[in-house]
Amino acid sequence: MEFSKKLQQLPPQFFAALVNKVNAAMAEGRDVINLGQGNPDQPTPAHIVEALQMAATDPQTHKYSPFRGIAELKQAAADFYKREYNVDIDPHTEIAILGGTKVGLVELPLALLNPGDYMLLPDPGYPDYLSGVALADVKFDTMPLKTENQFLPDYSALADEVKQRAKLMYLNYPNNPTGGIATKEFFEQTVQMAKENRIAIAHDFAYGAIGFDGERPPSFLQAPGAKEVGIELYTLSKSYNMAGWRIGFAVGNAQIVEAINIIQDHLFCSQFPAIQHAAALALNEEQTCVEELRDLYERRRNVLLEETQKIGWHITAPKGSFFAWLPVPAPYTSEQFADLLLEKADIAVAAGNGFGEYGEGYIRVGLLVDEERLREAIQRIAKLELFTEMLSK
Repeated sequence: MEFSKKLQQLPPQFFAALVNKVNAAMAEGRDVINLGQGNPDQPTPAHIVEALQMAATDPQTHKYSPFRGIAELKQAAADFYKREYNVDIDPHTEIAILGGTKVGLVELPLALLNPGDYMLLPDPGYPDYLSGVALADVKFDTMPLKTENQFLPDYSALADEVKQRAKLMYLNYPNNPTGGIATKEFFEQTVQMAKENRIAIAHDFAYGAIGFDGERPPSFLQAPGAKEVGIELYTLSKSYNMAGWRIGFAVGNAQIVEAINIIQDHLFCSQFPAIQHAAALALNEEQTCVEELRDLYERRRNVLLEETQKIGWHITAPKGSFFAWLPVPAPYTSEQFADLLLEKADIAVAAGNGFGEYGEGYIRVGLLVDEERLREAIQRIAKLELFTEMLSK
């Protein structure tokens, strides 16, 4: 039986290919330090696990969830946004419960666009944005994220034609893969640009809790008028080490939220109610566990900066997320350098070109191993003597 044309149009799964490479190396008995993953290495906090255990013993959670999620979780999400960002949210009309925000990001073009419509995507950007493009049979233009602009798109550099034909735009700050963060002023500019060009905004806030050097990443919804033009997608995967739980939510513009709810009415029957109860507790309880996690990633980032500096590898310090965006030494391409590190140093990284055209010349490193393993990884790279000339300058 042949696959459907729609299935054949889907882009290759970038991260699946990376995992296969790493697994093949490990199957040979090699001690691979995996810096290519985006999977949190810490366990879910105990009080959240205990909440799931308790909820799972209640027979009421063994039934179907309400199609659009339980009221407790919606209220918890609204309370969370008021407490953390001073943003007022109507839990009845401005929140859609998601089985992880990847689901929302992939289904949103199906809910809002028609075949042939245009989206605007960041480049480099999360590769799975392209899955939604393919499934909805839409087209896209890209917005370059460059070091000299702190990895923010320059709206003034976009052609008027590009802005006027776009109906939906994705942003993601703190940014995967660059580690850049947005400012409130940038989000205000975004709202203005969206209103002028009638573009819906979807802000992927997956790493919202992870900002460094005392900077708290702002929410897009804090910008005046943001709810008039867009939504934000918040996942518990990163803030609470709940990646495998698959729970998150979209929040903001009521019409966009309703579009998501309608398409999900046909695709899903929401999430296991016990997971939703535990997620509500995670959002409601004291956030010490989130603060401790952020501090852990900042310590790891600082180790990475210290060790790369020692070998002459000059990198831009990430301001948020749990990723670092490292320049590739000449004469290698991103993919060549990533393959070299795996072959010669048993280190897995994500090649930057997998995130888009403007990712060429970089690799993405995850701060998802302990400090000693990070030190060891850079020491292994030092033995390749790729940065000797830079160190001597």
